[in-house]
Amino acid sequence: MAVPAGVETNVQPDQVTVKGKLGTLSVPVLAGLTVKVADGQVVVDSVPGIPRMHVGSLRAHLGNAFVGVTQGYQRILELRGMGYKAQKTKDGIQVTCGFSHPVNFPAPAGVTMDVSQVPDPDDTKLQMFEILVRGFDRHAVGQLAAVIHGTKPPDVYRGKGIRYKGEHVRKKQGKRAAGTQTA
Repeated sequence: MAVPAGVETNVQPDQVTVKGKLGTLSVPVLAGLTVKVADGQVVVDSVPGIPRMHVGSLRAHLGNAFVGVTQGYQRILELRGMGYKAQKTKDGIQVTCGFSHPVNFPAPAGVTMDVSQVPDPDDTKLQMFEILVRGFDRHAVGQLAAVIHGTKPPDVYRGKGIRYKGEHVRKKQGKRAAGTQTA
């Protein structure tokens, strides 16, 4: 795998440190695996007796680190529902989503969050907010987005809640529609 331009790699026996314009990431190396950097290429190899799947996993983690420190990662969440809202605070975001209290999400180091209000494509009466989670660590961005999504997953009857952008929520008919069927 090629090392992107502007990225520094420091190989040690137990970890590989990747430094780019967006930040620095460390990728742990399992015992029995070796990482070598030569002529702008990263080569991962294993000693006999170590499963080859670990080589592929380490290569994937290094590739994710290269993309993270050069381009970064982002996840977009949509907040839909009457009275649901999100706002940016000094240390993260605050979401009001049907609970008796607003829910605060502090941003971990290296991750930023933005909130914007957008029109709902399905219904013009509802407010819809987009929460943009971005950073250079793929794991931290995905974990924070999953925590926010898990706070109020989309309701299958009304469709309100927090969903990933582009996520299709299949709505159920409910009890009223089930009673109209004839046998």
